[in-house]
This record gives sequence, C-alpha cells and structure tokens, in this order.
Amino acid sequence: MKKIWALIAFSFALIALPAHADEYEDTAQKFREAPSTQPFFQNAYAYAIFPTVGKGGIGVGGAYGEGRVYQGGSFIGDVSLVQLSIGFQLGGQTFSELIFFENKEALDWFTHDSFSFDARASAVAIAVGAGAQAGSSGASANAAKFQSPAAYLNHVAVFSMQKGGLMYEAALGGQKFTFHAR
Repeated sequence: MKKIWALIAFSFALIALPAHADEYEDTAQKFREAPSTQPFFQNAYAYAIFPTVGKGGIGVGGAYGEGRVYQGGSFIGDVSLVQLSIGFQLGGQTFSELIFFENKEALDWFTHDSFSFDARASAVAIAVGAGAQAGSSGASANAAKFQSPAAYLNHVAVFSMQKGGLMYEAALGGQKFTFHAR
C-alpha cells in the first residue's frame, strides 16, 4: 500500500507542477472560448482558476492543483485544491478547473472559510470547440451550436476541461480549497 501512495504522490509531483503567469492567462483564454463560460466571465464577481490539476488513483485516489483567484480582473491571492476519493478508480489524468463566484458573499465564503465541495457537487465538463458537456443532470452532445445551459448553484459555478490522461472512476470524493491572500 505504501508503494501505491508513493506512486500517486510522485504522479502528482510530475503533473501538478506550479503554473507560470502565462499559463493562467492561456487557461483562462481557453475557457473564454467555450460558449458555456462566456456569460460567466462577463457577469461573475470573481473567479478561481487552476491551470493544471493532477488526479490519480488505484482504489483510493487524490488530486492536487494550485491556482489563483481574480476579482475584477485583478489577482487577489493564491489557492490550492486537494481532493480525496474512494471507490473504483484506476489511472491518472490532468485537467483545468475554473470556479466562478456570483457575488461578494460567495467569494468571502471561499476566501475566509474552510471551503469545500462534497461528493454531490459536480463540475460542468467542457470541450472547447466541440458540442459536448457533462454535468450533474447527465451528459449531452450536439452537432449544432446549442448546449445545455450552465448555472450557478449556491452562487458558485464550476467548470473543468480535460488536458490529458485516462482514468476509470466510479468514486465518491470532495475537493477542499485553501486560500492565501496576495
């Protein structure tokens, strides 16, 4: 079991290296290209962006990523994401994650409290340039320009975009965030 944890930790060290300033803007630009996120960029009070989150597991899994929080276009602090999960899972993957905050209360909740998502929360998975998405209400794909609308849940909206890897998963887990003001 120690070897498995060592392998998972080593994988995270390789795939979740700290991002460079340009990587944050590049990732934000990719999300801006997705029709489902454009209204959020225009109307959100703030957002947190994680250019690379590394995830892996063999029965027990985890994920780690480092990000930044922006309010009104200004960088206000760093944030880290830790996720633990248990259930059937095998493999590893990397993805980008974007969290929009609808108002000041949601941002305050994220930056001042011990903020976490439980297993019931779900991100909308987007594929830039393709008409496919998945969410808590199921998955859909289309050949036209229409996608299922994304919406805030408790004043927070979460989007993810797969970068690479392959992971089979039927697991429960949650994400915990730690914010450090700039």
